[in-house]
Parts: sequence; C-alpha cells; structure tokens
Amino acid sequence: MKNLSMKKFLYLLSVFLSTGALAVNDLPGGPAVNQLNFHPPVTQLAIEQHWLHSFMLIACTIIFVLVFGVMFYSIWKHRKSVGHKAANFHESVTVEILWTIVPFVIVVIMGLLATKMLVASKDTTNADLTIKATGYQWKWGYDYVKGEGEGIGFISTLDSAHRAMSESGIPKGTVIPDDYLLKVDNPLVVPVGKKIRIITTANDVIHAFAIPSFGIKQDAIPGFVRDTWFKTDVIGVYHGQCQELCGKEHAYMPIEVRVVSAADYTAWVADQRKLAAAKQDDPTKVWAMDDILKRGEKVYASNCAACHQANGKGAGPIKPVDGAAVVLDADKTKQIKILLNGQNNGAMPAWRALSDTDIAAVITYTKNNWSNKTGQLVQPSEVLAARK
Repeated sequence: MKNLSMKKFLYLLSVFLSTGALAVNDLPGGPAVNQLNFHPPVTQLAIEQHWLHSFMLIACTIIFVLVFGVMFYSIWKHRKSVGHKAANFHESVTVEILWTIVPFVIVVIMGLLATKMLVASKDTTNADLTIKATGYQWKWGYDYVKGEGEGIGFISTLDSAHRAMSESGIPKGTVIPDDYLLKVDNPLVVPVGKKIRIITTANDVIHAFAIPSFGIKQDAIPGFVRDTWFKTDVIGVYHGQCQELCGKEHAYMPIEVRVVSAADYTAWVADQRKLAAAKQDDPTKVWAMDDILKRGEKVYASNCAACHQANGKGAGPIKPVDGAAVVLDADKTKQIKILLNGQNNGAMPAWRALSDTDIAAVITYTKNNWSNKTGQLVQPSEVLAARK
C-alpha cells in the first residue's frame, strides 16, 4: 500500500512538473511575478491612493501594536502567579473620555482623507477626451464621444491566439506570453498628458471597468451611466480586466490601454477614420455568395465565436447556431431581427452596431456553414429594410 501511494505521488509530481510553465516575467503596466503590492502607479490619482493605503496600513499597525502591547504587558506583568491581586475600583471618567475621543479623532482623520480621495476620483469635469466603455458578455465596446477622435467606435475582444491557447490547453514546453489573457485585438488608445473621461454602462449584466495602474474601477451597469477619469504623463501599455463576476467567460474580458504621444494619437485617429470609411459599404450592393461568406466568417470569428464557439455548437445556456431552427428557417427576417434586437432578455445581445453588410454576411455564413446548407444568401439591403 505504501509503495502504491508513493508511485501515485511520484506520478502526480511528474505531471505537475511536465506542464507548460506560466509566464515568469513582470508585465509593464500589468501584474508582476509574486506581486504583493499595488501595480506601479502612473497617474496622480493612483499615486495618492498608494500613499493613502500605506498611511492607513501603518496607522492601523501602530494602533494594533500599541493596544495589544499594553494589553499583553498588563496581563503578563500583573498576573496572579507572581503575587498580584485584582484591583477593586470604579470606572475612570478621564479614561472613558480619552478612549472615546482618541478613536473618534483617528476615524475622522481617516474619513477625511478617504473622502478627499473619493471626491477627486469623481471629478470628471474639464475632460479633454470622453470615451464611453460598454460592457458586453464578454468584450468591451468603445465609443469616442467627445474630443479628438469623436465618432470613432469599435469592439475590443480577447486576442484570438490567447483564447485558442486557453481553450486547447497549454502543451508542454509552450512559451507563455507575459500578457497572457490580457492582450486584445483592438486596444483603447489615448493621448498622453490629457484628461480622459470614461463613461461606463453595460448591455447585458453588471461589468466593471478597472485599470490598476490608473487607480480606477467603475461598475458598468445596464440602464445606468457611471463615469470615472484618468490622466497620465507616462507613455506605455497598461492592462486591466472586468472586475465584476459577469458569467462563464469573465476571465476572458481584458482591458488594454495604449497611451501614446499627441502626434501618434493624431495619426491613429486618422487611420481609424480611414478604416471606418472603408467599412461603410454601400447597403444596396448585391453580393456574390463566395464573397459574402468570406466576410461573414471574419465577422463571426470576431463577434460570435466567443459564445457560440467556432463550431457553432454553443455551450451551456448558449444556444447553438448549427442546426438552429431560426437559422434553417426560410424566412430570413427572423434571424435578421434577432441580430438587430437581441433576444432572451439580453442573453443574446443586439448587434445593431454592426453594419448592414456585416450582419448580412454573418447571417449568410451561419446559414451555409457546418451542417447548415440552406443555400440562402442575405443581402445588406434586406438588413437595412429591417432596421426601419
């Protein structure tokens, strides 16, 4: 029996040692190996939060040592075994006043410092740039609503290579990137030295927009609008994550922010405008099947595969699209309306933000992929008509 237990132990040990090693390098603007403290702060707000945290920790430690030191000293010094007898006395008014006033003063000081910090974190006035961050299951949508870049909007999802690595398991010897599960396909880009206001909301469940290096965390609640802000003078790439448990792929909802120079930001805005113009297809264009299927495959991979999976089978409460009745139905408007309006109380979100061509392409792709061989082709004009 002992030999069997030892063999089992050695087997488990070998399995543990043979697995791929996790990332071993600190990630600038993100977590560090064996990190015990906060992320290095790059905003004045985060710097002050670190100071307040350290002050509170030191103050509480000093109070703990003093109170328990006096208590343990008194117990030890005046114990019965060395001949001390219990004193018989009534309360002291002076002591009562002191141990009421002193803690009150300490709590007031802590409260004032914390209130000052909280008020500062909510002062979103005079922002140079305003961006709306919308939480989805499980991705972020960014819309530049005011300032340079106004009108730009895009969806930011976990990098597809990182998702594939996570879902397939990490083979032995695989080199894990330092930004594993923190890299996205479309990062949020902002200029250095500018006050950035972030408006948060959500499309389905409660999410939370949080970037530790900036010292910000703001819940994104469906039907409500909240805001926060940051300003950094340090160019770099910074990482955060949704910090509100929002479903089975909560861990696949990272935030990546690139802080760039003013010139680089202006160039990025120009590039985004060119991309947006290129995506504004003519909704009256008549597409051939092969061309629209290629477009639909890209749209599905970027927006749908996260829930319905690449094989279209879905998972858990997520319904499959492979073999789905609405996909196989000859009435194409049923599926169009679902993509435009969503269904099941937001479990399937509305995708009105996609262009008419993208919606037509992804519907055509689902109707003609996997076991779905309907031969149906949806044109952008049909989607445009359903929007009205």
